[in-house]
Amino acid sequence: MAGGVSVHAVDVSRGVPATGMRVELYRLEPERRLIAEGTLQPNGTLDHPVTGGAGIDAGAYEVVFHIGPWLRGQGMALPEPAFLEDVPFRFAIADAAQHYHLPLKFTPWGYSLFRGA
Repeated sequence: MAGGVSVHAVDVSRGVPATGMRVELYRLEPERRLIAEGTLQPNGTLDHPVTGGAGIDAGAYEVVFHIGPWLRGQGMALPEPAFLEDVPFRFAIADAAQHYHLPLKFTPWGYSLFRGA
């Protein structure tokens, strides 16, 4: 896949994709502007034109994963306030011709987020 930004979220504490988790993608320059939002598909990915490169240029971005609300929706008992609620991840795109895949691996107590293949 050439160009674009894709996300993939998995609850590693239970070994399931984060189907239905709400995510948002913002362009940060020249000001913070929402360019994509939605809920993750059954495989844990976002189905949106940005995955194919629509609206993606070089610059700074932020993706927000709404982990706390998703965990509550799964029936998980969380403390109030939860340790994790909304998890932002800021990253930069230097070459808009490359694809930027952002896999999120999380539990109620932590997460790992990186640029994948």
